[in-house]
Amino acid sequence: MSPPVALISGITGQTGAYLAHRLLQKGHKVVGGTRDAGSCDRSRLRRLGIDGDLELLSLAPADFRSVIQCLRQVRPDQIYYLAGQTSVGLSFEQPFESIESIAVGTLNLLEAIRLLGEDIRFFTAGSSECFGNSLVFPLTEESPMRPVSPYAVAKCAAFWSTVNYRQAYGLFASTGILSNHESPLRPDRFVTRKIISSLRRIQAGEAETLTLGNLDVRRDWGWAPDYVKAIDLIMSANTADDYLIASGHTHSLREFLSIACRLAGLDETRILCSDPGLYRPSELNTIELDPSKIEQQLGWRSTLPFEAMVERLYHEELF
Repeated sequence: MSPPVALISGITGQTGAYLAHRLLQKGHKVVGGTRDAGSCDRSRLRRLGIDGDLELLSLAPADFRSVIQCLRQVRPDQIYYLAGQTSVGLSFEQPFESIESIAVGTLNLLEAIRLLGEDIRFFTAGSSECFGNSLVFPLTEESPMRPVSPYAVAKCAAFWSTVNYRQAYGLFASTGILSNHESPLRPDRFVTRKIISSLRRIQAGEAETLTLGNLDVRRDWGWAPDYVKAIDLIMSANTADDYLIASGHTHSLREFLSIACRLAGLDETRILCSDPGLYRPSELNTIELDPSKIEQQLGWRSTLPFEAMVERLYHEELF
């Protein structure tokens, strides 16, 4: 039998690269969709040692013709939509890009699967940002969504489109509602990576301070390689459904900074600068998530404690 063919849109990002690594280990044929296959950033694929083990092709998810052509060419058994704008902060500056790349991209893929009539499994990466500033914790898959950023609005639209196509047309279409998941493959615009990179520069004498915004935000942070295992389990399940992918533990950004400074041997009070300009127009202040559903139904559980995750980030450990 031929190996399953997995199409990963967003393969050059952190989660896409880790997912490709996992699926290749399982014997899948992996094809990566990226906006420009000829000039995309392949550095994460190279760091994981898989750059030569997969095929890349150009795919513009917001262009329906591009999506149809890609699916006809690849004929995938599975589609993972991990592309689109990934920065909550940037979404306030580029709200249209958020909607187009996340919500429209998801809808185009779902509609293409429906029109082609192929037996294709579909996964889209949701976000715990969708819940906004809830007054009732912990949050589950059934909790109301109250987005407070253009990014979260787009993720909500993608989530409900996926639910609609599953219910209306019987597609195997699932959403993993992902909490923050980190690794050394994160770009520097993400605050966790910014902290680690800045501490490195301070240690090397290349900088004297670290400038951050709101340190009191509280998030559920997890380890990205763990989370792609959850994605794989969701796509391997007997039936399609939506699952929270989270550790179930909440920590503040201030806690993250304190652990990272201790590892670096630096006094955070001497190097930290606050910039109100880095505060977002509206902010999800705290979140508490209950991942019981995926634990009970699929047997997945986040395995790496928060402090150990920070240590791996500091030491640049990929797995």
